Amino acid sequence: MVVIGLGANLPSAHGGPRDTLMVALDRLARRGLPVGARSRWYRSAPVPPSGQPWFVNGVAQLDTAWPAGEVLRALHAVEAELGRVRSDTERWPPRAVDLDLLDHDGAVTAEDDWPCLPHPRLHERAFVLAPLAELAPEWRHPVGGGTAAELLACLPGDQICEPDEAGALDA
Repeated sequence: MVVIGLGANLPSAHGGPRDTLMVALDRLARRGLPVGARSRWYRSAPVPPSGQPWFVNGVAQLDTAWPAGEVLRALHAVEAELGRVRSDTERWPPRAVDLDLLDHDGAVTAEDDWPCLPHPRLHERAFVLAPLAELAPEWRHPVGGGTAAELLACLPGDQICEPDEAGALDA
């Protein structure tokens, strides 16, 4: 199973965050990385806490046999197409699109390898675990072994992440 995380908290030329994330999924499919399944969209407070706008987040399973590095290159290329400029100096800035490779068939690499798998902070983020628990309840962390729901239950209660049914963050 190849799982990616999606997030955005700024509008783009394509509309609000949710619109931009849908465009990102379409562009991945056009590159040969079709979505097999996707969670609902969630709204979440920035992590770590800051004055940034709230995020729209979700996760998707890609139907692909591509190697992890090729998947990550495609994610970064789509981000760049949609206006994301990665910074070497600013960590966790507001952004119109963020695409992360969370898990690639359970692969485990060293933290200093590229790509680093599983994503090094996925087990610490409600905005990843809540949609992942919805999408793939049977998924288990390749290192710790816990399911997304089990890992989510262990997080402190200060991370706000809830389904964005009303599209409150679409503007």
